[in-house]
Amino acid sequence: MENEKKEKTNKVMILGGDGFCGWPTSLHLSNHGYDVVIVDNLSRRNIDNELEAGSLTPIQPMGVRLRVWKEHTGKQIGFYNSNIAKEYETLLQVIQRERPDVIVHFAEQRSAPYSMKSPRHKRYTVDNNLNATHNVLCAIVESGLDIHLVHLGTMGVYGYGTAGMKIPEGYLDIEVPTETGERIHQQILYPANPGSIYHMTKTQDQLFFYYYNKNDGVRITDLHQGIVWGTNIPETMQDERLINRFDYDGDYGTVLNRFLMQAAVGYPLTVHGTGGQTRAFIHIRDTVRCIQLAIENPPEQGDRVMIFNQMTETHRIRDLAQLVSELTGAPIAYVPDPRNEAAENDLHVKNELFLSKGLNPTTLQDGLLEEVIEIAKRYADRADLSKIPATSTWTKHQQPGIPTLEQPMRA
Repeated sequence: MENEKKEKTNKVMILGGDGFCGWPTSLHLSNHGYDVVIVDNLSRRNIDNELEAGSLTPIQPMGVRLRVWKEHTGKQIGFYNSNIAKEYETLLQVIQRERPDVIVHFAEQRSAPYSMKSPRHKRYTVDNNLNATHNVLCAIVESGLDIHLVHLGTMGVYGYGTAGMKIPEGYLDIEVPTETGERIHQQILYPANPGSIYHMTKTQDQLFFYYYNKNDGVRITDLHQGIVWGTNIPETMQDERLINRFDYDGDYGTVLNRFLMQAAVGYPLTVHGTGGQTRAFIHIRDTVRCIQLAIENPPEQGDRVMIFNQMTETHRIRDLAQLVSELTGAPIAYVPDPRNEAAENDLHVKNELFLSKGLNPTTLQDGLLEEVIEIAKRYADRADLSKIPATSTWTKHQQPGIPTLEQPMRA
């Protein structure tokens, strides 16, 4: 049955295929027999230049990455350098030329702190993310092709709270009383509660999907993903020139990876506020596997938008810091929280859909934590410790999260 699905779904176009999730997904799908084409304007590399905080791991030019992958596997990945948020006609032409069965959409600015840095960053995030998503949907319809769109969203569309219940997978059961006393049962999109401009764009994506699915019958899977940790998958470990990104700075470094990197270079683990924030997590290996499962289990024509909660476990931030501290001996520094959020929250999430499709979750394991630490140690000389503190704040009166220790402890 799986082979039948692969025959029917052979060509996959990956928008944003040069990024932290997009690159390993591209290699994973290529390695599993899919014909992969990447469309990316390399904007993440340009943001590295802007922030002067590049990946801890050395990232090769796109041409080198693709050449090395072909040398190792014999498989060719196509590449178009294009800004899909601005170059609609080019996007449409590429879709018409390549005729993909599936489009995987990673092509959005993915950092909440970056989206809150300044009015310019807020406007860029909105312009880029909303235009990119709408252009993709519009181009699918104009192409006349039956393309399944798989979108990488975020758990942050739900906000960070549970209302005393497990957060469902996208849709909430409600009961509406009528004037006659009749009680009507409905399902609605779970009420959005974005915590940043970035998260707000993802909630708007949901409305785009709802409309184009209802009006034009576009088949869509929306993946509400947790925080990604880890760096490499088997495909990116074949050659150092294929290595994945490792962001550690205060804007793009995801929290667990940031802790593991800080421990590796002898920097205190920076916990924002009380560390009582509970977040959902997923390993990068499960991210690429979930994308594959979503591709192989598409909605049927006429189905509503399919929504998966793409996460495997939840943890409180201070508990993660304690875990890494016990593993490495690194001290913990509590610093001001730059975000406008509750100091403490619980988070309970349903993720039965991916489990039912065969996902075997990768959970926090000492071996995988140590693997990330080893990568951080190997490239520690590339780290700029001044980029570690979070300096983007949600409101003008907040202070950036600067470590409380006067000098970071060095290894």
